[in-house]
Amino acid sequence: MAHVTIYSSDYCPYCHRAKALLRARGVTEWEEINVDGRPEVRQAMAQRAGRTSVPQIFIDGRHIGGCDDLHALDARGGLVPLLNGTPG
Repeated sequence: MAHVTIYSSDYCPYCHRAKALLRARGVTEWEEINVDGRPEVRQAMAQRAGRTSVPQIFIDGRHIGGCDDLHALDARGGLVPLLNGTPG
């Protein structure tokens, strides 16, 4: 299973929705980096992702984007292969 990193906030419904989709696709563990009250962490996320909103999701170091991007990738049939290490 691929390594998943999620920059998130406790109060973000999109973060919860993205994690629910990952769970539904068989992901049981991920690295979660909470940005709440941590401007330096949010700044590092923004430098890495090019965006300031959460969630920001990376799979095996590849920036996927936010919740809508993750759902769009899944709808195109690309999420499961990526999680299994076979990007399409």
